[in-house]
Amino acid sequence: MPKVPGLIKGLGVTLGTLGRTVKDGANTVQYPHEKESPPIRARGVIALHEDNCTACMLCSRSCPDWCIYIEGHKQLAPPRRAGGKPRQVNHLDRFDIDYALCMYCGICVEVCPFDALFWSPEYEYSEPRIADLLHDKEKLGEWMETVPEAPELEAGAGK
Repeated sequence: MPKVPGLIKGLGVTLGTLGRTVKDGANTVQYPHEKESPPIRARGVIALHEDNCTACMLCSRSCPDWCIYIEGHKQLAPPRRAGGKPRQVNHLDRFDIDYALCMYCGICVEVCPFDALFWSPEYEYSEPRIADLLHDKEKLGEWMETVPEAPELEAGAGK
C-alpha cells in the first residue's frame, strides 16, 4: 500500500474534526455570556479576613515577589485577666496586594499563622490599567464572601 503524504493525512484529520464539530456542536463556553464555575480548590485571588490579621508581616516577608504591602500600628488593649496590665496589640492600617506582580504561588496563604489569607475562586478582576491591579484591604475583604467552606477532614486526620 502506498504511503499517504503528510499534507493529505493532516487534512483528513482536520476534516474529520470539522465533521464532528458540525454534527455534535462545539465544546466551548461562550464567555462572557456563559460562565463556567471554576473547579473545587481553584486558585483565583487571595482574600483577606481582616479581623484575623495581626499585621505580623509574615506573609509580606515570605512573598518572593514582594507584592504585599502592610502597615500597622500598636494599640493598647485591655488586660486578659482582671488586675493585669494593658497589653499592646498590632492594628492593621493598610493591607494591599499588587496582582500585577503576584505570581499566585500561595506562600502567603500557607505561612499565615492566624488564618487571615484564603484562596478565592474569583477570576474576574481584570482592570483596564495595570496600576489598578493594586487592591486594598476593603477589596480583599469583599472576596472573603466567595471563599468556599473548608472540606471535611478525612477519617483519622484530626488527631
